[in-house]
Amino acid sequence: MEIGGVCDGPSRPRPKAKSSHGEGFQTMTNEKRLRRAPRIALAGMALESNAFAPTATEADFRARYYFEGDEILAEARRPNSVISAEMSAAVRTLDATGPWTPAPAIVTDCPPWGPVDHAFFAATVEAIVTRLEASAPLDAVYVANHGAMVSTETPDPDGEMLARIRGAVGPGVAVVTTLDLHANLSERMVEAADVVIGYQTNPHVDMLERGEEAGHTIRAMLAGMRPRGTLVRLPLTPPSVTLLTASGPYGELIDYGQRRKREHGGAILNVSIFGGFVFGDTPKNGIAVVVTGRADEAPARALACEIAARAWAERARYDRRLLPIEEAVALARSDDPDRPPVIFSDAGDNPGGGGGGNTTWLLRALVEAGARGVLYGSFFDPDLARLAHEAGAGASIDAEFNAAGETEFARRFRAPAVVRAVSEGAIVGRRGIHAGRRLELGRMAAIEMGGEGGVTAVVISARHQTADPVFFEVLGLDIGAARTVCVKSRGHFRAGFDLWFTPDRVYEVDTPGVTAPVLDRFDWKGLPRPVYPLDPDTEWSPPDPD
Repeated sequence: MEIGGVCDGPSRPRPKAKSSHGEGFQTMTNEKRLRRAPRIALAGMALESNAFAPTATEADFRARYYFEGDEILAEARRPNSVISAEMSAAVRTLDATGPWTPAPAIVTDCPPWGPVDHAFFAATVEAIVTRLEASAPLDAVYVANHGAMVSTETPDPDGEMLARIRGAVGPGVAVVTTLDLHANLSERMVEAADVVIGYQTNPHVDMLERGEEAGHTIRAMLAGMRPRGTLVRLPLTPPSVTLLTASGPYGELIDYGQRRKREHGGAILNVSIFGGFVFGDTPKNGIAVVVTGRADEAPARALACEIAARAWAERARYDRRLLPIEEAVALARSDDPDRPPVIFSDAGDNPGGGGGGNTTWLLRALVEAGARGVLYGSFFDPDLARLAHEAGAGASIDAEFNAAGETEFARRFRAPAVVRAVSEGAIVGRRGIHAGRRLELGRMAAIEMGGEGGVTAVVISARHQTADPVFFEVLGLDIGAARTVCVKSRGHFRAGFDLWFTPDRVYEVDTPGVTAPVLDRFDWKGLPRPVYPLDPDTEWSPPDPD
């Protein structure tokens, strides 16, 4: 569906797909399916691609996780799993709601980075399709993706993957996918999947609920429900810092969509409002509304257009002032005894959005200004972490950040430091997006600069955003005793650190990097221009639901 076009594109009946499984596979009735435990496939390839970050390679995916076959089930059923929370929740929901025969294919994930190497993407999708065909006959497929992946050859690999899955299993098999609310929705994605389920919270804390929803949706489809979905995408690409859901225009829009869903008296199965990920820099960027009806497409189409019209009318609200570095340093240096503790987001360098986790602007400014009582986390620098480990706790070192080499944003910075603590970095998340999930941060260390009580930086060997207090706590650092905490995270830290910092004590600092929320600093090549707010005079009218 083109922006501003009709709303009924993805809800058209699918043509009969060709399949190697024969006519019986395509026309199997629900009654026949229910005589046996349904065969449900599991797949996923999750990546949020920042077009300005380095290419995501096979090694990057495998360093996070790459599970095949029964490995997926074993990992999903672990108490503290590394696999996505929605995949774990979907598996547990299917386990709890009746017999089923799992047909696990491949599930892999990469921390947000650049476009995926297309050869690896294509090989992975081919392997998934091969496994699906070998598992026939299938009754359903659950796909746990992120939804904002870009490859080195195509702007819509998520759509290509879902289309390949649909082509392999045919039109009579339920295909349900869960996506991050920062997904960039394409028509191909919505056409290939029967139901698209998006997160509703940012910071993301509802992945378990969305996985459970996917499991129950599959059960309902196997019992005869035939959902119909509609997509409307707007020429509106807000920076991620404006897409929080506890307050503000985006949170209000999601609340509105869920209220209108309830008011439809059961006719609407799902309302997902995707904020998108502008740094994907693709023609499919833009806030997207996907509404799925339980059977009738008309109410879903009308509601999608209604929500889109509301979002467009409030487009000017997607703006936020960032705190300049100079003001952040002045606030950190304040000796006012009544100044409450504060937390800074190093917003330009968020590893959760493709940042390298290794820019030094804010860190250098705090150290050189002599700021006191500062915790800074977490700086991705395996060489410095190794040096600190070799020196040991209590040792004095010459800490050189980015000693392995500089890039446009990752500049070198050197300061004398003392190693306060070291760890091997095997942790289990405690709060927010990482709660209950297993993370491997590799060798990590706490190094203190500027003398005792100065700036203590956490250095890690695996790139992750610091969205959980355990990143500090594993090294014995007391967050409650700090005057200022700085995190390389854009928004997810809010759910992890809310025990100490209410929203009025949170500041997003205007730092350089590939996730800087000031969008006019970037050389955009793929966005669907004109687009708001880059083009303030953009005109758009909601499509006619009829």
